[in-house]
Amino acid sequence: MSTGTELLAARRVVVKVGSSSVSGDNAAQIPTLVTSLARLHAAGAEVILVSSGAIATGVPFLRLDERPADLATQQAAAAVGQNILVNRYQRALSSHDVIAGQVLLTAHDMENPTHRGNARRAIERLLQLGILPIINENDTVATHEIRFGDNDRLAALVARLVGADRLVLLSDVDALYTAPPTVVGATRIPHVPYGDELHGIEIGAAQSGWGTGGAATKVQAARLAADAGTHVLLTETRLFAGVLDGADHGTRFDGRPTADPVTEAAALPAT
Repeated sequence: MSTGTELLAARRVVVKVGSSSVSGDNAAQIPTLVTSLARLHAAGAEVILVSSGAIATGVPFLRLDERPADLATQQAAAAVGQNILVNRYQRALSSHDVIAGQVLLTAHDMENPTHRGNARRAIERLLQLGILPIINENDTVATHEIRFGDNDRLAALVARLVGADRLVLLSDVDALYTAPPTVVGATRIPHVPYGDELHGIEIGAAQSGWGTGGAATKVQAARLAADAGTHVLLTETRLFAGVLDGADHGTRFDGRPTADPVTEAAALPAT
């Protein structure tokens, strides 16, 4: 069975997309991404999108040429960009008769049992109502000292929170390789069995000027989700539609065989 077939048959799917895939000139990829999300939705899956890109989307509207270094301007860019980003998603989703719901989280929300329980209930209710939650870190109030660090980790935590059976990590990198893809001789790793430590694999850092995560953060996130029984796919945003059509792209990480994502989620404190 192909990865695409497994995704289309999934009960609950979390899809994470990176800043570089949905901001700047690549904002034009949003309708194509949304078509894939709508396809999963139509197949019966409950779909949650974790989307980076608020700061990168907001920067041009603040008439800035690059990502600001100071926290206050980052927060201002996030406030503007989050509004615009979700609006772009909703315009694309409307053509598929799907409504989005925005959920902004901080690291504290996921660490505090009461806040975590509230977040889980809100997301569960949105899914019950047929809404597609769009989740991002609340960059407008997050600080340098207290934040997720990257949305790969956030997506893995959300997958664990809601008991997702599939997590898809989308970025501008098509797969995990035995070395950075620019290195001569690097080859794609199509499958990572659960517990594989990837010894001898050289994992690179982020190459984008906007994103905070690289291959290392994606591997860490994949393992975090896999420990709870969630199967993970790491691939490039523009290849996602092809994956659903049955193409062999990306790197698959097996979830822990004895773990049930729903049971693992239920074990998390709700209050």
